[in-house]
Amino acid sequence: MTKTILRALKGETLPVPPIWMMRQAGRYLPEYRATREKAGDFLSLCYTPDLAAEVTLQPIRRYGFDAAILFADILLLPQALGLDLRFEAGEGPRLSTVTTPAELAALRPKAAIHDTLSPVYETVRILARALPAETTLIGFAGAPWTVASYMIAGRGTPDQGPAHALKTADRATFSALIDLLTEATIDYLSEQVKAGAEVVKLFDSWAGSLKGQDFDDFALKPAARIVAELKARHPGLPVIAFPREAGPRAQGFARATGADCVALDNSVDAVWAATHVQIDGCVQGNLAPHHLVTGGPALIEATKAVVRAFKGGPHIFNLGHGITPDADPENVARMVEAVRGA
Repeated sequence: MTKTILRALKGETLPVPPIWMMRQAGRYLPEYRATREKAGDFLSLCYTPDLAAEVTLQPIRRYGFDAAILFADILLLPQALGLDLRFEAGEGPRLSTVTTPAELAALRPKAAIHDTLSPVYETVRILARALPAETTLIGFAGAPWTVASYMIAGRGTPDQGPAHALKTADRATFSALIDLLTEATIDYLSEQVKAGAEVVKLFDSWAGSLKGQDFDDFALKPAARIVAELKARHPGLPVIAFPREAGPRAQGFARATGADCVALDNSVDAVWAATHVQIDGCVQGNLAPHHLVTGGPALIEATKAVVRAFKGGPHIFNLGHGITPDADPENVARMVEAVRGA
């Protein structure tokens, strides 16, 4: 039988939605923390295939999710393009920046990224062999706008202000960076598929800060280009798009980009989305992650409410964003039970 995630992505309405979680391999799990300590640091964990595969498999063993998502980071691609990257404890990523035509020109050509990223592809190959037969393997990358916002600022920012400023001051350089990232992302995801990924997901974590024509130019169009080229190279490949905090722009996003599924953050009302987004195909989401911290009856009811809202169409149950490090693993088990018994 075809895997449940793949059935949902093809548009099938299932009696019980398949389930996985964003950041399901992470700090909320004691086994992850032990493996991370063994690796020494976050980037070493990402670039050590045996260990990256191990943390990818841990939540599958514990919870029996219907999909595993490759353990990596969206900033490995800019590192492969030549930027310095490090993770500061308690502060997050720090990168060298791209804000001028000269800095853009100094980046490596997209053909050179695979030397750096080859361990990621090896992780995918390990997982393709090791996962249970019923479990779907998801590859991923950051969307060009989101990745560019980190490359321009050299770090995460609350409002993507530096990226917006460059977009306004030097739209040509900004657009050229988006174009480079679009083409490099196609190649990166294509190699993940060649290595064994069955589905890919495009994370546009900061899509919500793009408005009007900028949303069309820098969220919709790059996603459409990536989806179209990946499907040309890999016919039948399902693609999940996550335009986080896009709000009403989630409506029509699947039609505009060719994505098979739109992942919804938890600011989107599920009942509204069932009418306005799910009408175009599969949706993914969108339980608020805080419920996995607080637990209790509210967790069960909120979980069942999401399942009820989307029961009339194809749906992959997930969170509206990544699970947080302070989540209780027992609450995850209760969530899974509520979905499968809803």
